[in-house]
Amino acid sequence: MKPWIRNIFLPVLLMLLSAPAFAAAADTAAVNSTEKAEEEQVDVQGIIFGHINDSYEWHITDIGDKPVAIPLPVIIHSKTSGWHCFMSSKIAHGHEHDGFYISTSEKYDGKIVEKGPDGEEIRPLDISITKNVLSLIISSALLVTLILCSARWYKKHDVLKEAPKGIAALLEPVIEMINDDVIKDAVGPNYAKYSPYLLTAFFFILINNLLGIIPIFPGGANVTGNIAVTFVLALCTFLAVNLTTNGHYWKEIFWPEAPMWIKPILIPIEMFGMFTKPLSLMIRLFANIMAGHALILCIVSMVFITIKMGAIIGGSMTVVSVGFGIFMDCFEILVAFIQAYVFTILSAVFIGLAQERPHAEGQKH
Repeated sequence: MKPWIRNIFLPVLLMLLSAPAFAAAADTAAVNSTEKAEEEQVDVQGIIFGHINDSYEWHITDIGDKPVAIPLPVIIHSKTSGWHCFMSSKIAHGHEHDGFYISTSEKYDGKIVEKGPDGEEIRPLDISITKNVLSLIISSALLVTLILCSARWYKKHDVLKEAPKGIAALLEPVIEMINDDVIKDAVGPNYAKYSPYLLTAFFFILINNLLGIIPIFPGGANVTGNIAVTFVLALCTFLAVNLTTNGHYWKEIFWPEAPMWIKPILIPIEMFGMFTKPLSLMIRLFANIMAGHALILCIVSMVFITIKMGAIIGGSMTVVSVGFGIFMDCFEILVAFIQAYVFTILSAVFIGLAQERPHAEGQKH
């Protein structure tokens, strides 16, 4: 027998021969685990929405029954008692502090509230540093650090004599690709004044997408899967399109070159299109990132759901769930780049369409 065949065949044979013993032991363990699983039902919905939703603390892990989390500053203003500032650990796990607590009602679930005179829950003005806010601060600081470090290298070196190194070498090809192949082609001659915003949007979305894939601090926050964040990004594109355009753009919206009888139909459609374009940016980014996070959590949760179905099914689904979860994590890296790229290219296209000039003027130039 050849050595390489022996090295592969013998371990496989030993595994097959020992399989009945492992199966018997696993069945015994499965009985015990099934009894415990019947007592403790896994809250899959709570796991998924606990990750997707924002929170007043940054949960790290659980050691036994004790959660390990980073408390965050709570900054709220009550109409009756004024400003309050304290750490979120004082109201965690059902505790109450100065009359404030985290609601579990359907209306204000997961939000800080206080009791009104009639016993009704009232939401104070809340500007707390939540998990998503802290993640935004971290990602913004990381983005500024990367850009400044890259700019520092170019300031100290002659690019005509020396190739970029370090962070500059990492960012330069990406910046050139986005700027030359996306922004320049889509926006047109005036692309230079829009490049800073579009490049910032691309790297901001990319960094937050990548941080969201990392399961441990400072990653794991669902920033770009939060519709409030994607709304602000889409609003920035909306302002860039409509505040820096020319008169021809507004003429095409409010008085398009079309027969008089069809203008009453085209004008509302064009005005509606002004808002549907940024709306599509907001929904696309939000839905894709949130769905990716929810899918990975669903796959991982299958381990805990199928554990009470026996050793064979539970063990098989564990292998499948872990393997498919690793595959989805790797796939999410690609999705993180694609979503940042799609948001940037569509924003550039919308800006470019708003920069169009009349055909006669274009031919003159």
